[in-house]
Amino acid sequence: MPDSKIPQDAITPESVFLNRRNFMRAGLVAGTALATSAAYRAFNPIIAQETSTPEPALALQSATDKLNTWQEITHYNNFYEFSTSKQAVAARAADFITTPWHVEVGGLVAKPQVFDMLDLLKLEQAEFIYRHRCVEGWSMVIPWQGFELRKLLELVAPTISNGFVAFETYYDAQQMPNGRFAGIELPYVEGLRLDEAMHPLTILATGLYGKPMPNQNGAPIRLVVPWKYGFKGIKSIRKITVVDTMPPTTWHKSAPQEYGFYANVNPDVAHPRWSQADEQRIGEFRRRPTQMFNGYADQVAHLYQGMNLEENF
Repeated sequence: MPDSKIPQDAITPESVFLNRRNFMRAGLVAGTALATSAAYRAFNPIIAQETSTPEPALALQSATDKLNTWQEITHYNNFYEFSTSKQAVAARAADFITTPWHVEVGGLVAKPQVFDMLDLLKLEQAEFIYRHRCVEGWSMVIPWQGFELRKLLELVAPTISNGFVAFETYYDAQQMPNGRFAGIELPYVEGLRLDEAMHPLTILATGLYGKPMPNQNGAPIRLVVPWKYGFKGIKSIRKITVVDTMPPTTWHKSAPQEYGFYANVNPDVAHPRWSQADEQRIGEFRRRPTQMFNGYADQVAHLYQGMNLEENF
């Protein structure tokens, strides 16, 4: 089984932060109990045209997988509500209004609540350095900031133990006029099994590289599930609902023969139109082999014991 730890000594760009902090040993999740700055909590919007690479809140200590740069992460984006062109999303999302913002969390819970975004930013933030693998066959390594989704779910106290969590994104045709060309039903919806949602690797991300989440990456809050294909990481979330039946998901509704509910990264199961055996890391010339569960098998494979992973793509 491949080592799930992201190695840590070739971070890009090294000059930004090497020798500037006391390095902490990190594995899959880099950083615990990370204190966020006052500016970060103030939730000032990112300017989409910014191209410098900010300093991550925490540095890593040894490495072969290097972080993608700020420019790469923020200017190669799938966000169909703004554009189906990855290179066009940043500019078209630049004026997206994300303050004020609230997230409704309810369903089969004892304490349904509507959370103001500023209150969510008061939850203990940490840095999570994760591989990101797109079903299209490209990948990145991204230093997210955020918190474990289970911490939010614990606040509302689900009343079931074997259920699902449904997510719904924000959609406004006035702010996102190109959404009419997306080719998918909007607002975007996604879902996880409850045990997947409660797994400590599953996070709600509120920023990257130590800065608030850029609009094009899913501001102000998005889902990150590192062992699944990237389309599971629903952006600009407005509603989270605990339910007892498998919820609909956008890409499964659009093309059920191509996109399943689980969408776990599996190099042995090809997309109907292309192989998933390897991937193109953005910023690299050569393709690299794709790892089972994106390299996180040691942590998550037990969730799928007894399942046929080919039938449950």
